[in-house]
Amino acid sequence: MTATGKVEIAIAIIHKDGKFLMQLRDDVPNILFPGHWGFFGGHLEPGEDADTGIQRELQEEIGHVPPDITLFESHEDERVIRNFYQAPLTVAVEQLELNEGQDLGLCSIEDVYRGYKYSDKLGEDRPLGKPHQQALLTFIAQQSAQV
Repeated sequence: MTATGKVEIAIAIIHKDGKFLMQLRDDVPNILFPGHWGFFGGHLEPGEDADTGIQRELQEEIGHVPPDITLFESHEDERVIRNFYQAPLTVAVEQLELNEGQDLGLCSIEDVYRGYKYSDKLGEDRPLGKPHQQALLTFIAQQSAQV
């Protein structure tokens, strides 16, 4: 928690060939967005900056930190400071270790617009968390504007 009493998080938009690496969160009621697709990342440790936090979180959650990870945007509301990072995925998805969550996979742009992604592991469609979907829509729009 920051000096202002806000929770600070660092999360990663990791992309490859127009798709986005997502984590299917566990189906437990005491977490945000249980059973939804979301980004890898999480809360910063006390005294940790966001750059260090995103690297730690990715190492813990997928056993890999992309070599070229950069801050995409930060924004805050009355409770949370969200630091969004972006990076290209430079390894095969099969090389990643899923250490948190039920499944991982690449989410297509069509999935983002639809708000659902199919889980091969569970054999069913699961929703994207609304803030995650919104962040991806913003990211997609900004990337399209740069082309």
